Amino acid sequence: MMKLPFAPRELPGLLMDPRAWQAWLKALRLPSLVIALVSCGLGAALAWRDGRGHLASTIVVLAAGMVLQAGVNLVNDFFEFKTRRVDDKIAHLGMFGPERRLVEWFIFLSGLACFAAVVPAGLYLAWRAGWPFAALGAIGLVGGYAYTGEPLNYKRRGLGVPLVFFLMGVLLVAGSYYAVGRTLAVRIVILSLPVSALVSLILLANELRDHDPDSRHGIRTLTVRVGYRPAVALYLALLAAAYAATVLLGLAGMLPRSWLVLGALPFAVAPTVMVFRPHERRQGIIPLVMLHHLAFGGLYTAMLFVPPPGVSQ
Repeated sequence: MMKLPFAPRELPGLLMDPRAWQAWLKALRLPSLVIALVSCGLGAALAWRDGRGHLASTIVVLAAGMVLQAGVNLVNDFFEFKTRRVDDKIAHLGMFGPERRLVEWFIFLSGLACFAAVVPAGLYLAWRAGWPFAALGAIGLVGGYAYTGEPLNYKRRGLGVPLVFFLMGVLLVAGSYYAVGRTLAVRIVILSLPVSALVSLILLANELRDHDPDSRHGIRTLTVRVGYRPAVALYLALLAAAYAATVLLGLAGMLPRSWLVLGALPFAVAPTVMVFRPHERRQGIIPLVMLHHLAFGGLYTAMLFVPPPGVSQ
């Protein structure tokens, strides 16, 4: 059994401290839950479009996806604290020494609690959709933990951008479709690609924002490894790929009126301009790139229910 580096009797006092909850909310990164909302929502919407919708499974998969990502955020924040290789994000709260250690463990344990809360939902979905779904869920849990969790920690290995493409993009969309529709097809994986590209874009934007401190602290993200300018070129390529792939899917007859997704382009302007700015002027990029992701994902999902030309409802 793991021995905790604090006495359980210390927790009630911590929970009464508003500073602890401020630190917890910062670690939660609430805007980032848009990723799970869009990916799980797209998978569920595809199942409904195919006539395989199931209300209870849809609600469970959306809730489980966001709780899982919340757990990932909290656990990752804990490991970032422990590396002591990142700038202190809560220094303004004045929590240091044993008090700081306690809030770090509170964040970690609440992340594990999120993982635990997902298990019953996963068992329900596996019972309904089939036990192979349990394997997909296990991959998601391990992959989320391993972003900064040791011993894998694929962020510092420069693998974050490509792996989240599959874990938070393709796997989450396909897994959500499977959970709701109880089947899977290559077509679903193909339709997940534009949104998956933008999931990688979000993580890349995070790396671009933190390039200077990551370089200073020796955190070898993909952006640090390849350099800032090549990473910006990759950012532009991922953005262009998401829109180009959507249009191509429309031309191939897989998406109705795919051009409607161009309505999200104005939301891409501000974060794209920001990546060309100095470090201190790109700190607000994440909320902007999340807003673009929500706009793109919302339009992409809505397109599924637009009837083809000449078809009346």
